[in-house]
Amino acid sequence: MITREQALEALTAAGQPYEIANVEAIGRKIRAFKNAPRNLRELFAATRSDKEFLVYEDERYTFEQVWQRACTLAHALANDFGVKKGDRVAVAMRNYPEWIASYMAVSSIGAMFVAMNALWTADEMAYGLTMSTPKLLIADQERLDRLASMASAPSGFAIIGVRTTKQSPAGAQAWADVVRAPYLTSMPDIDVAPDDDLQMLFTSGSTGHPKGAVSTHRNVIHALMSWELDLQAAFATGLLTPPPADPPPPQSVMLLGIPLFHVTGLLSCYMACYRYQRKLVMMYKWDVEKGADVIEREGVTHMTATPAITGDLVAFSRRTGRKFPTLITIGGGGASRAPEQVRAIDAVFEKAFPGTGWGMTETNAIGVGIASSDYLRKPESSGRVSAVLDIRVVDESNQPVPTGQRGELQIRGASIMRGYYNNPKANAENFVDGDWFKTGDVALIDEEGFVFIVDRIKDLVIRGGENIGCGAVEYALQEHPAVEEACVYGVPDERLGEEVGATLYVSAPVTEAELRSFLESRLAKFQIPRYFRLETQPLPRGATGKILKKDLRAQAAKELARV
Repeated sequence: MITREQALEALTAAGQPYEIANVEAIGRKIRAFKNAPRNLRELFAATRSDKEFLVYEDERYTFEQVWQRACTLAHALANDFGVKKGDRVAVAMRNYPEWIASYMAVSSIGAMFVAMNALWTADEMAYGLTMSTPKLLIADQERLDRLASMASAPSGFAIIGVRTTKQSPAGAQAWADVVRAPYLTSMPDIDVAPDDDLQMLFTSGSTGHPKGAVSTHRNVIHALMSWELDLQAAFATGLLTPPPADPPPPQSVMLLGIPLFHVTGLLSCYMACYRYQRKLVMMYKWDVEKGADVIEREGVTHMTATPAITGDLVAFSRRTGRKFPTLITIGGGGASRAPEQVRAIDAVFEKAFPGTGWGMTETNAIGVGIASSDYLRKPESSGRVSAVLDIRVVDESNQPVPTGQRGELQIRGASIMRGYYNNPKANAENFVDGDWFKTGDVALIDEEGFVFIVDRIKDLVIRGGENIGCGAVEYALQEHPAVEEACVYGVPDERLGEEVGATLYVSAPVTEAELRSFLESRLAKFQIPRYFRLETQPLPRGATGKILKKDLRAQAAKELARV
C-alpha cells in the first residue's frame, strides 16, 4: 500500500483532476488547484440537479429548487435593493433554508456575505452591524426582536424579514414577497474573480470584540477541494474504503449539528454538500431523541458535531442500544474531543469511524485532519497538514523548532483569509514573514507529521511565576474514566497571584483526593488544580462548541471570594 505522500503526489500530478500549480493570489505565492471553479457561482451552477438537497422539519428542496430561489433573490438584491459588487449583506438567523439561499445569492453577485452570530446579544449584534456597515440585513424574527430592543439601533440598511410572526420594522420587506414564484433560473451576469472578497466570519471574541475575518472565493473553494483531495488520498492508502462503483451507493446525507455562521458548519458541513451531491438535514434545535429519529428516518451517513452533541449521541446509543447503521463518519468541530470520546465512537456505533481536524475561522476550517485508525492510535492528535497549506512550529524568536518540540503553530497557503476587516493593527500582529499566520496555538509535530495542539498561548495560569498551560491539565484530567469534560482556568490567589482551578463534568462519583492522586503521575505537582468544582451535567458551551471558560472562571472566583 502506498503512503499518504505518494498518494498526494499522484493525485496532484499534471493532468489529474486535483492538479496543483504554483500561483500568486492576493500578493501571496501559494499552491492552488489548477481545475478549481473560478468562483462560487460557477460551483453552484455546476452542481444543479433534481436530487434532494435540503431537509428542514417537513420542508424538502432539491438542488435545483434552492438554486432557483437563490437566483430570484440575487436579482432582487441587485435590482431592487441596489446591492453592488463589494457591498456587504448581513445575515442573522437560525439554521433555516433561507440562510443557504441567501449565501448562494449574495456570493453569486460579488457582494460580501456577513455571517452574524445568531446567539449574539443585542449589544453584540449592534457592534457587528456597526462594524460591517451592511447595505442589507436578512434576519429572522428572533434577531429582528433583538434589533428592536436596542436603545439606539444601527441604521442605514434595508431589511428582509425571514419567517416573521410579528409586524416587521418600518420599511422592511418579507422574504415571501421578495423570493416568490415564478422563480428565476439564472444568476445576474456579474463578473466575480477568484480573489474577490466573498465572506466575513467573526472570531469568537473571547478576549474582546470579535474580529471580522474576510475570505475570498479562492480561499473557500480551496478549503472544499482540499477535503476532497484528502478523502481520495485516504482511499488510495487504504485508510478508508471507497464506496462501490456498481451499484452506486444511495445518496449520502449530512446532519447539520453546528450553526451555519460557524466556519465548520458553513464549510465542512453545508458547502461540502454541493460537489458530493449530499443531502443536508437541518434541525430547529438539537435534541438527542429527535436527532436519533432524524438519523434513522433520513439515513444519515455523515455528521459533524461539537463534543457535547457527540457525547449526547454516544450516551443515548449506550442507553437505548440503537446503533445507527447508516452512520459512516462522525466528525468533530469547534473544540477538541477527549481521547475517551474518540474511542467511544468506534466502540459504540455499528459502522461509524471518528474523524476530526484542526482549523480556524481564519483558515476556513482547514489545516490538518485525521480519521479512522490514525485517529484511534493518536486520539490526541489533530492530524496531518493539507496539501495546499504549509505549517511550522516556531519559538519566541519566530525560528522553527526541532521535531517533537513545542512552539507556536503558524500556517500559510491557499485557504488563509485575506485579513481582518478594517483592522490593519490586527493584520500586522497576526501575519509574520509576509504570509505566515500566527494561530496562537501551542503545538508540536511528531516524526510522522501529525500535529498535536497542546495549548493556547494566552490560555495560561501564572502561578508564582510558573506558566501552566490549561490545555495540558485538561487533557490529563480527561484521561480519568469519570471525567467527561474538563475546563481549567486561573483563579485569584493572594500569595501566588493565581492558582489552578478546574470545573469538571463527571459521569460517576469521584473525590478531589482521587483526582489529585490520579494526576500525580501525569502532571508536575504545581500543575495539579488546587480547586475543583464537580458538575453532573455537561459544561456550558457557546455556539461554536467551545466551553464557556470565562463564565466558569468568574463563577469559581465568586464562590472562592465568599469562602
